[in-house]
Amino acid sequence: MTHDQTPSNADWRRALTRFVTVIPHTRELGLEVLEVAPALTTMRLPWRDDLLGDTTRGLVHGGVLTMLLDTVCGSAVLPALPAPEVCPTLDLRVDHFRPGVAGQAIFAEARVIRITESVVFTEGTLWQETGRPLARGIGNFVRLGPRNTPEGFAEALFAEENGHA
Repeated sequence: MTHDQTPSNADWRRALTRFVTVIPHTRELGLEVLEVAPALTTMRLPWRDDLLGDTTRGLVHGGVLTMLLDTVCGSAVLPALPAPEVCPTLDLRVDHFRPGVAGQAIFAEARVIRITESVVFTEGTLWQETGRPLARGIGNFVRLGPRNTPEGFAEALFAEENGHA
């Protein structure tokens, strides 16, 4: 992608894949970016036994679900903005509908609901079986703007693996 081009959905998928592989816990957990579009970001957390919070009943730890919602909602913010900027989590509300169960990947999707000058509002959903949500998250992210975004942030997101843009 050249400097003048608007990133494609495929460019964003590669960029968000880079983003989740830079974060140590999402890299270690093997979080995968499946699809990125301006309106929707979808991810998949493959099953691992260390996701369990209740090993007796085989239930996923609630912290895993919270982390996944925070990550997918925060990731959805980037392609929705005119230019990438750092937007830390301001708050995150999680509604747990049912427990995640052992042996199944967890899917996550998020969309941006509204963008203001200072806050980006998002909502996300997690599921293991289509049509049966595990949890819903409402995440708000504060916009730090170009002045407080590190120089080279966008270039780092879109850099090719071999270091060439």
